[in-house]
Amino acid sequence: MDLNRQWMCVWMFCYIPLFAVLYLEGISAQIPYSIKEELKVGTPVGNIAKDLGLDVGRLTERNLRIVSGTKQDLFQINQRDGALLVNRRLDREELCGKGVPCLINLKAVTENPLEMHQVIVEIIDVNDNFPKFPEENYTLEILESVIVGARFQVEGAHDSDVGLNALQSYKLSHNQHFRLETEEFGEEGKVPFLILQRPLDREDIAQHNLLLTAIDGGKPPKSGTINITVVVSDVNDNAPVCDKQKYTITIKENAPTGTFLLRINASDSDQGVNGEIEYSLRSKFRGLTSEPFDLDTKTGRLTVKGGLDFEEKQVYEIKVLAADRGAVSLSTHCNVIVRVEDVNDNQPEIDVTSISSRIPEDAAPGTVVALMGVTDLDSGVNGQVVCTVPGNLPFDIKPSADGHSYSLITKDFLDKESVTKYDVTITAKDLGSPSLSSTKVIQVDVLDVNDNSPLFTETPYTFYVTENNKPGGPIFSVSAADADDGENAAITYSLDRKSSGPSVTLFLNINEATGTVSALKSFDFETLKTFQFQVVATDSGSPSLSSNVTVNVFILDQNDNAPVILYPVSSNGSAEGVEEIPRNVNAGHLVTKVRAYDADIGYNGWLLFSLLEVTDHSLFGLDRYTGQIRTLRSFTETDEAEHKLLILVKDNGNVSLSATATVVVKAVEPKEAFAASDVKSAAKDDEENNVTFYLMITLGSVSALFLISIIVLIVMQCSKPTDYSSKYLQDVNYDGTLCNSIQYRSGDRRYMLVGPRMSIGSTIVPGSNGNTLVVPDRRRASGEEVNYDGTLCNSIQYRSGDRRYMLVGPRMSIGSTIVPGSNGNTLVIPDRRRTSVEFSKPTST
Repeated sequence: MDLNRQWMCVWMFCYIPLFAVLYLEGISAQIPYSIKEELKVGTPVGNIAKDLGLDVGRLTERNLRIVSGTKQDLFQINQRDGALLVNRRLDREELCGKGVPCLINLKAVTENPLEMHQVIVEIIDVNDNFPKFPEENYTLEILESVIVGARFQVEGAHDSDVGLNALQSYKLSHNQHFRLETEEFGEEGKVPFLILQRPLDREDIAQHNLLLTAIDGGKPPKSGTINITVVVSDVNDNAPVCDKQKYTITIKENAPTGTFLLRINASDSDQGVNGEIEYSLRSKFRGLTSEPFDLDTKTGRLTVKGGLDFEEKQVYEIKVLAADRGAVSLSTHCNVIVRVEDVNDNQPEIDVTSISSRIPEDAAPGTVVALMGVTDLDSGVNGQVVCTVPGNLPFDIKPSADGHSYSLITKDFLDKESVTKYDVTITAKDLGSPSLSSTKVIQVDVLDVNDNSPLFTETPYTFYVTENNKPGGPIFSVSAADADDGENAAITYSLDRKSSGPSVTLFLNINEATGTVSALKSFDFETLKTFQFQVVATDSGSPSLSSNVTVNVFILDQNDNAPVILYPVSSNGSAEGVEEIPRNVNAGHLVTKVRAYDADIGYNGWLLFSLLEVTDHSLFGLDRYTGQIRTLRSFTETDEAEHKLLILVKDNGNVSLSATATVVVKAVEPKEAFAASDVKSAAKDDEENNVTFYLMITLGSVSALFLISIIVLIVMQCSKPTDYSSKYLQDVNYDGTLCNSIQYRSGDRRYMLVGPRMSIGSTIVPGSNGNTLVVPDRRRASGEEVNYDGTLCNSIQYRSGDRRYMLVGPRMSIGSTIVPGSNGNTLVIPDRRRTSVEFSKPTST
């Protein structure tokens, strides 16, 4: 139990700070040292405190120490002066084998603040190993028939040192029959060969004793020897020969047991048992375990016997002995090199050490989101790892200097309205073939900031509102949306009363929460047809953002005006008239035309005429669209002399409105008709004389009243302009001199007759599109009316097509026309004004 606690304490105090420094702080510095192997314990390697610029007096306080895993006990730090000391025996061959250079990676850790520094110690080889042969004695049997120049390979020596201290050369003792040659052979280095210089004669010399010396390149050099005994045989005089001097094969480390590698083929020219060859594996060193391979002694088939591990050994040098079965067996060595290929069988591992999962959307590019470390147990290319994130995400991976840790950073500004959170998949992929990879998903939530103004669903808005709406009721709604979240998306609506103008927004109200617009008054199409204003939508963010939209409102007409009969109109204002026609007229004779007007537009103002009552349906016909009354046939003696026609005029509204007119048609004899015409003409002359008489009588009073009216008009205009509003009237100016003006009132309507030949039946009802001169109702405080009367010098009327023209004034020309059908009831006078007289009609708002 106590032992477990001790290990737990060691783990907590050593490894946790190591991980914290590695991943949070990173390696601050890298210090290289180099020392020779086999130095005494306590030998200083270098002064870490001095090289790092540390305060020697604070080494104990900062707890300067070495952490390097299993190799931690090779060195230690002197806490007094910060020197790195050898802690135990350093054997380069034990630590690195044949690897060059031999590097020991250490980590120096300090606290307060916590820092980690990488220390690399290179172990330099010294010549502390002698070249060594596998055996002290070696026997070589050679037939006496061997030709001069034959080569005989001898097992070479092994030197654990490297570089110049490794095996450099061989030396053969002096003799007359053999000389020495060497050949480079992979890790084996130089391999010795005995070359026969002179023919052998067993009867002369049956055995040759040679001494082979292996020498390294150290100073002073070291050497090893082997006694070679060459036995000359005269029975089996042909040794096996390998078809290749060197076999090379590459096999993956995960090759299963029994995998075939290659077939070793040696031949022997002897016959019988002297030509039969057996193959066997020879160990490189006596007493070492056999290699993880099997060799078929008969066929020379080489297969895998055990598991291969690239991390343990990458190259196997195999010596295969091919020997015949002669009484004196002859043999040769076939060299096989098996290279183990690394297999990418370890996935990279991702360890997230720190993370900030909530990032505001306005965070600058390069903001660190997470820190992580990546490791791969494979080596070489298979152990090299590349970390990536999907390219379509606004994130990137930044590696550290040592390539073992990474930072997840933002590479662009985030947008909460587009993506509220990201699942960032980090892929760690090694460079093996096929490569292995692992993934880690980090969730990043995007925090909202107020960076979006409210947007209206339409821009501009266009609404159509029917006139005569209910005051105070909603008429339409506007709507805006904000792509932000929470308070940043809460919208309030208001009217822009500055840009829209007070005249429009005074009769409008808007609900701040819903955007519903209400009208405080009822609309009248004949007065107001369209208007425009602006609505502002403001969010609740800090600072708040807003946007506005233009609202166009069009008032739709309703059928709220009944048709008005323009002709016939009697003297008392009723729609009645009498028409006299000769009895001898033919069918199709135009009796009269009923004229009417409707202030509405479209179908609501489209009038249709029909007969409600008629004395004889076969005698008169009414045109449905023009209102013309024509005879359908000629009069007969039995037809009555007087016929009454009741005409209905109605519009085409959904709920149609109508008016009626009565026309009495009197059929008279032709002579009576002509007499009536003369009477009418005489009456007209009398009427003209009477009108002239009346005008002469009133001329004096009109002159006085004219001056008084001018003075009153100037006073009223200067003190307070009077506005007159009517849905039928627009701005009209009356200029010139009136020669006659007769006014009267009938009910709530006011009429005016002008011209020397005008009669009461020639009036035009105000409100029609006919050109009617309307005199404003200007009354004094006493209630008396003030009329503007003058003298008309001339009054000419004529028709051109469907338009009617009237010329008035003493010097009128064709340009002084009034076009019936215009909405302005204007009496137009040529621009020939007297400097002292000007009549103006007030503007209708």
